[in-house]
Amino acid sequence: MNERSPAIVVTSINPPNRALREIARGSIAHGYRFLVIGDTKSPPTFDLDGCTYYGIDAQLVSGILFASHCPTRHYARKNIGYLLAIQSGAPLIVETDDDNLPRSGFFAPRTRQVTVAGTNGAGWVNVYRYFSTQTIWPRGLPLERIRTDPPPFEALPVAALDCPIQQGLADDNPDVDAVYRLSQDLPQYFRRDRKVALGRGSLCPFNSQNTTWWPDAYPLLYLPAFCSFRMTDIWRSFVAQRIAWENAWSVLFHEPTVWQERNDHDLLRDFADEVPGYLQNTLIGKTLEALELAPGVPAIAENMRRCYQALSKLNVVGAGELPLLDAWLESLEQCRSAAVRQDSAR
Repeated sequence: MNERSPAIVVTSINPPNRALREIARGSIAHGYRFLVIGDTKSPPTFDLDGCTYYGIDAQLVSGILFASHCPTRHYARKNIGYLLAIQSGAPLIVETDDDNLPRSGFFAPRTRQVTVAGTNGAGWVNVYRYFSTQTIWPRGLPLERIRTDPPPFEALPVAALDCPIQQGLADDNPDVDAVYRLSQDLPQYFRRDRKVALGRGSLCPFNSQNTTWWPDAYPLLYLPAFCSFRMTDIWRSFVAQRIAWENAWSVLFHEPTVWQERNDHDLLRDFADEVPGYLQNTLIGKTLEALELAPGVPAIAENMRRCYQALSKLNVVGAGELPLLDAWLESLEQCRSAAVRQDSAR
């Protein structure tokens, strides 16, 4: 492994557990840099071969501006891990959680250009239905859409698509909302012989549990902090997809390469934290779709500002989000510049 290795990023308040040990073992074997980002509730010591751990103190002295601006006790601390990976020159960032155990495919080589079945202009798409015959939907899909079938897979055109954001599914205890968990059966397992990509005008929530990002899309990694914990990665995904449309990018959804042994959750608390999404996700989708955004990678930062300004006007993110986004974008440029300087010095 070297500084230009692809990176795996996790945030955790737990000591090394089975999932983290398996990710660390695979990172050593496959040449990944594995970063774990702690928070104020994290244990005082964290010792795991194959992993670089950043507690709060290490984050604050890292030189990354964002570390002192991001609220603690929030999943958005994961943003600091992304920035550290970018600063090291990572050509690829894979993110997951500390309760997802990797299959061998999790460490397999990835390609940004994929020849795959895809759909444009389909509106809300329940991607899980391409991988299961069960009534199952991803966390963040508007509840009024959970029984709406997507366009038939066999009718989707196959083309070579640019997919700098790729979402892998999770088996056993997949990413579903509290309504599903309180009313439907688990475990669930997904078929492994399909991939599908969503392009302009097609929208499906994706999470931060098994997601791969290429450098052009790195700005879109940003997890908002002034919102519900259960919505941060979902609303990020809506912003990312809306901006992806302006760049002729598709978001790839592919077979499960992890399975989840879920950490303990209070399902009614999860439900309460998801209520803003149940009530607002359809409106958020419409609002973002109506925005006038500019094409091109250089326009992404300003497009993000426009998107989060729109979410702020809807009162789905708090007033602190826009200054925090600015701190993210400034830190992102600092980290990219540091990576370039490191390359020049080699």
